[in-house]
Amino acid sequence: MPNTKEKIIFEPRNSYAHEPDESILYDTIIVGTGVTGLASAMYTARLGLKTLVIGELPGGTIALTGTVENYPGFVSIDGQKLAQLMENHAMDYDVDTLIDIVEKISVKGKEKFTVHLEKKEFNSKTIILATGTKVRKLGVPGEKEFFGKGVYYCALCDAHHVKDKIIAVIGGGDSAVKEANLLTEYAKKIYIINNEDKLHPEFSNSKKLQENVKQGKIEAINSIEVREIKGKDRVEKVVFNKQYKGSTELKLEGVFIYIGLIPVSKLAGDAGINLNAKGEVMINQNSETNIPGFYAVGDVTDTNLKQAIIGVSQGVTAAYNAYKYINQ
Repeated sequence: MPNTKEKIIFEPRNSYAHEPDESILYDTIIVGTGVTGLASAMYTARLGLKTLVIGELPGGTIALTGTVENYPGFVSIDGQKLAQLMENHAMDYDVDTLIDIVEKISVKGKEKFTVHLEKKEFNSKTIILATGTKVRKLGVPGEKEFFGKGVYYCALCDAHHVKDKIIAVIGGGDSAVKEANLLTEYAKKIYIINNEDKLHPEFSNSKKLQENVKQGKIEAINSIEVREIKGKDRVEKVVFNKQYKGSTELKLEGVFIYIGLIPVSKLAGDAGINLNAKGEVMINQNSETNIPGFYAVGDVTDTNLKQAIIGVSQGVTAAYNAYKYINQ
C-alpha cells in the first residue's frame, strides 16, 4: 500500500511541449487534460488523426485524489501517479498539447469547429469534450471568507494544514467517506457531517470507515445541516440547523467539503449541445451529442456512474467514432 503522506509531484514529460499550430485544420481537438481526455488522445493519435489537447490541469481531478483502488490493473495507486502514467502514454504519440483556458467553441458548419482561447484560436473537424466536473460549494456564510483558512475541498492537497487538529468532512457520499478515511492519517479527530439519515460509501470504504469509527478517529453526525462556518482569522466552529449533544455549534479547526460535483458543461451549452436538467451533456452509446462531429466523454456527460474507467472507455469510443466520422 502506498504511503499517502508522500505527495507525488506531477511532472509532465518533455514531449508535452508539442506546440499547437493555429494555421492547420486539426482532425480533432480534445478539450480536457484529465485521464478521459488523455485516453481519447491516445486513440485518436493511434488512428492517425491530427490531434490537439487543450486543458487547464494536467491529469485532471484524479490527480487531486488520494489512493485509487478501483482502476483495473492497479490494486492500489496514487491518483497523481495514475494520471502521470496516462499522460506519459498519450504523449508517446504525435499529439499537440496546450495548457490554457478554452473560452468558447464555435460550430461553423459540417466538419468545422473553432476553439477560442484568450489570444488564440484553433480549427478542427471534430471536438471531444472531456471537461469533467468541479466541486459543489456549500453556499453558507463563512465558506468563501475562510477558503484556504480552514475551508478546503481537496484532502490530498491540504491535509498537511490539519495535522493533529479536530476537523469535519461535510458530505455523506462515497467521496466524503473516502476523504475522511484518508484524513485520519493527519487529523486528530474527524466528524463526518451528513444531512441524510445515513452515509453512502462503497463497500471497501465502508469497511475502513467502520475501523476508524471503532478506533475513535471518526464520528458520524447524520441528519443535520451546517448553516454557517465561523471564526476570527481561521475556522473555529460550525453552526448547525439543530442541536447536537446539547449545542448548535461544534468547535473545529478545519472543514473539508464533499457534497457533490457540478458538470463543467457551459462550453457545450453555449455551442448548442443538449444538456439535461443537471447540466450534464447528453450523449448516446457512441459518445455522440446532438451536433455531428461533437463528442463528449467522462464525468461531464449524463452517464450514471462517474468513474475514471467509465470515462476512459467513453474516450476511446469517441476517438473511434470521430475517426469514422472524418473518413465517411
